[in-house]
Formats: sequence, C-alpha cells, structure tokens
Amino acid sequence: MAGSKTTVGVLAAVVLVSAGGGAAWLYANRGASVQAPEAPADTQPAARSELARFALGSLSQLETPASLEPAPDYVFKDAEGRDVRFADFPGQVVVVNLWAMWCAPCKTEMPTLAALARDYQGRDLKVLPVNVDATPEAVRAAGRFLQDHAPLPLYNDIRFQLPFEFAGAGRMPQTILLDRQGRIRAWQVGEADWAGPEARALIDALLAEPA
Repeated sequence: MAGSKTTVGVLAAVVLVSAGGGAAWLYANRGASVQAPEAPADTQPAARSELARFALGSLSQLETPASLEPAPDYVFKDAEGRDVRFADFPGQVVVVNLWAMWCAPCKTEMPTLAALARDYQGRDLKVLPVNVDATPEAVRAAGRFLQDHAPLPLYNDIRFQLPFEFAGAGRMPQTILLDRQGRIRAWQVGEADWAGPEARALIDALLAEPA
C-alpha cells in the first residue's frame, strides 16, 4: 500500500512539472529561464557569427547564427489590415519584436524599443513590433498601448503563428534582427534593453554593412 501511494505521488509531481514547463516555454523572461537538457558529449555548439561579440549585458542570451537564412515569407497585418511581408522593407535593418499584451516582459521592454526607434529616425532602421494577441479586442488594446510608445507602429499576427516561424519556437518575447538583405543575423528570447549600448553597437554594425 505504501508503495502504491509513493507511485501516485511521483506521477502527480510529473504531471505538475510538465504543465508548468509548457507555460514557461511560451513565456521567457530575462530573469527566469527554463533549464535545457544537456546535449550529448559529441554534440558541437552551433557556429556563431562575428556579431557574437555584442552578446553582452541585457543581450547576453543573443544568438548570432553563422549560417544566414532569409526571414520567412510570412504574411502579417498592419494597423489598417493590409498584408505585410518582411520583403516590404528592402535595404533596411529591421528589428522584429514579437509581443503580446499578456506578456509582462514584452511590455516592460517596449519603452526601450520606442527609444531606439526615435533615436534612429531618418536612418535605415525599422523597428517592427508585431503583436500576436489572439482576439480583435486584444489587438485594439495593443494599439492603445503603443500610442504611449511613439513612434512604434502597430502590426499584428492574430493567428499567433509568426513566433513559431523563427528559431525562438514560440517563446515570448522574441526579437529578431534582419540585415539589409532580409537575412536573420541575430535573435534573442527574453526581455532586453534595446536602447542600451550593446543593442546600439549591434545595430550600428548592421547599418555599417553594405546594402
């Protein structure tokens, strides 16, 4: 009888841990991360590009893939409901920020994205916040929220599919930097200071590259 009770307790604990892990997977904060399983001993870490030198401070979790892939050819919407693709911003460095109103760290870092957009106005930088809330009411609330964070525009993906098109695999917040050729050069899951010195140095390096 004692053995049966122990077994039931262990199974219940596994169920609780599994449920909590699923929530943490979609909601990543700079101060609280999910421990990944250890890789096999013979697995080599992914190669990183020269932009890895900017993975400091609040960008310490920045990923900078050496193998460059184009941004997905995925359709999302602007504030007027028109179709938008990443290819619509040729020749610009694009900071794609995937966020939602239910994501507290997403909203916490938004003022830094607004500051970044203001400070780089007139240059070839596009700060592109894409809201992924799942209802029209929530998207409207997101629009009101962004009114306090000018000059950030409202874009949305009400299907909540775009976060899964990138390497962050649905975790939030997720920020991706595209170069002038529309290639994914860096990405980070979790809150960051996008107006801080590390982010500015990274963006300046991308802006300095030829179109």
